[in-house]
Amino acid sequence: MHSGDVHRRRFIKGAAALLASAAVTPAVRAFAPDVADPKAAVSDATLIDAASREKPVQSMHAFALNQVRLLDSDFATGAAINRRYLQSIPVDRLARSFRVQAGLASSAAPLGGWEKPDCELRGHFSGGHYLSAAAFAYASQGDEILKARADELVTQLAACQQPNGYLSAFPESFFDRLSSGQKVWAPFYTIHKIQAGMLDMYRYAGNRQALTVATGIGNWTVRWLNGFSDAQLAHILKTEYGGMNESMYELYAITGNGRYMDAAHRFDQVSLFDPLAAHRDELQGLHSNTQIPKIIGAARRYELTGDPRYRRIAEFFWETVTTERTYATGGSSNGEFWNTGPGDLKGQLGLYAAECCVAYNLLKLTRHIYAWNGDPRAFDYYERTLYNARLGTQDANGLKLYYYPLQPGGNKFYNSPTDSFWCCTGSGAEEFARFNDSIYFREGKDLYVNLFIPSELSWPEEQLTLRQETAFPREPLTRLVLGLKAPEHRAIHLRIPQWIGPDAAVRVNGETLDVFASPGSYLTLRREWRDGDRIELDLPMQLYTEALPGDDEQRAVLYGPLVLAARLGSAGLTQSMQYCGYDAAPNPEPKPQPSPTILANAAQDVSSWMRVHLASELSFEATTRQGKIAVAPLNQIHAERYAVYWKSDVTSENS
Repeated sequence: MHSGDVHRRRFIKGAAALLASAAVTPAVRAFAPDVADPKAAVSDATLIDAASREKPVQSMHAFALNQVRLLDSDFATGAAINRRYLQSIPVDRLARSFRVQAGLASSAAPLGGWEKPDCELRGHFSGGHYLSAAAFAYASQGDEILKARADELVTQLAACQQPNGYLSAFPESFFDRLSSGQKVWAPFYTIHKIQAGMLDMYRYAGNRQALTVATGIGNWTVRWLNGFSDAQLAHILKTEYGGMNESMYELYAITGNGRYMDAAHRFDQVSLFDPLAAHRDELQGLHSNTQIPKIIGAARRYELTGDPRYRRIAEFFWETVTTERTYATGGSSNGEFWNTGPGDLKGQLGLYAAECCVAYNLLKLTRHIYAWNGDPRAFDYYERTLYNARLGTQDANGLKLYYYPLQPGGNKFYNSPTDSFWCCTGSGAEEFARFNDSIYFREGKDLYVNLFIPSELSWPEEQLTLRQETAFPREPLTRLVLGLKAPEHRAIHLRIPQWIGPDAAVRVNGETLDVFASPGSYLTLRREWRDGDRIELDLPMQLYTEALPGDDEQRAVLYGPLVLAARLGSAGLTQSMQYCGYDAAPNPEPKPQPSPTILANAAQDVSSWMRVHLASELSFEATTRQGKIAVAPLNQIHAERYAVYWKSDVTSENS
């Protein structure tokens, strides 16, 4: 087994083992009483103790979005492009379907795609993802334009909320269809997005009206759930419901109202949670992204209750998916499903592989997992996925992918500006608005550097700033410059990634230290730091390969954290094959091509057929059975066909 294969299967076994023997707490089901005033605002007194509702289960804490500023990089560029796209969508068009549903006048043109007036998922982006993305962009980049537009949208949607708290762009009768077993497209999924958008506008943009709206939605949800037994609800939960448990837990965390905690608990899906709690992977045949928000909700319950059952559920799910069900990119799913058993992705390199929402939600879950134990290997996965399953999913106009094709000869295909609004359009808008949220963490006074992204951290409580200057991954180095009011002892922990090559070193103020740390761990620098102190961390990168789980003949090539892809040209690609409307499918579909082929005995010795052409430009070249092929990081390839996996030519070698 190649070392890359070992690395992908390592995980926080210690923490999982400790929890495996913990007692299982029976789930408590309690019907909450009716709420007298569904749209009642939450008082300041109720909100004062919000922080005290978090149990002391998190050892690591992320910094607030407004404490980390992105400097010039691909991430900052992507964030700016995303903001321009969000600013291009008029508020009156976003609000139109809500106003029409509420019986209010609107002269705005309707949006298309999954937001068109007859789409049953309408409102998920316009009243949900958009608000979350705008709130993140305001907190992260100080985008006052988006904040003003999102504030206006909150006001317009608040005017559409019914007296019972219900708010959506589709009628409440959709929930009658849901409860009676009639076909309906995931109404709770959309309600979750709307409630989450309102909560994000409150938490990240300070909009109190948004909290009032979210509270009304929460009260309506409590009342609706009261009408069903657990057995009836188990049937209802077979229809995708997004992260309703997560948003209701968040509402409880903010308000302290136990009704929301009880309602969130009723979204536990026993058929999913019980096997995971027992460390059994029974995910084959399930729609991938439907499950991950539920697990994020379970993680949030653990943080608010300390119940170890929910930590076991979240950690085992994360472990089995990220080590047994992901491609080299960190993405997962094929045709939106887990079609095979764990550790077996043979035959799963499809045109519709690696749904982007899956990667987005796996990163959200990873942040929870890491916060509990601080294991740096969680960020090996995070970094891999960020660079290879997220960064390359947006074009120069802010349009997003739905899938990240892995079919050899496939190409990236994006949404249209106003006629798609897929789920991944929304999650992508959120992702590109908060690239700064996981670069640094803190544990008490200790500072952790987890990602090598140009940025500046402000930590006013400690009177400390940290500026990270790097062109990584175009240079194998990062530089950290401290700003301090006065000299102070503290520890700074630098993540040493699993992929790091030989001859790594660290320097403080130009002096090379005679210490380092193993790959997949932290290098801790503990000393008295002074204003202007400078740390330089070498990050040598090397080429290596990683087999497709279950198929050793298919191998991906990586350079540091970057997945590389063969550039197969743009011949025959048309506009309709690269940009789509309602359906997330190119027209016509590109025909699959054979994987680039290498000799079987060259699979392990990647240097015998792949070379670094120019490291500063991330340019590579492969020698294959088909001749020499230009190679580039997957996240840089647009408007051309590519192949991520390379096939070992066993037949040719043995003939």
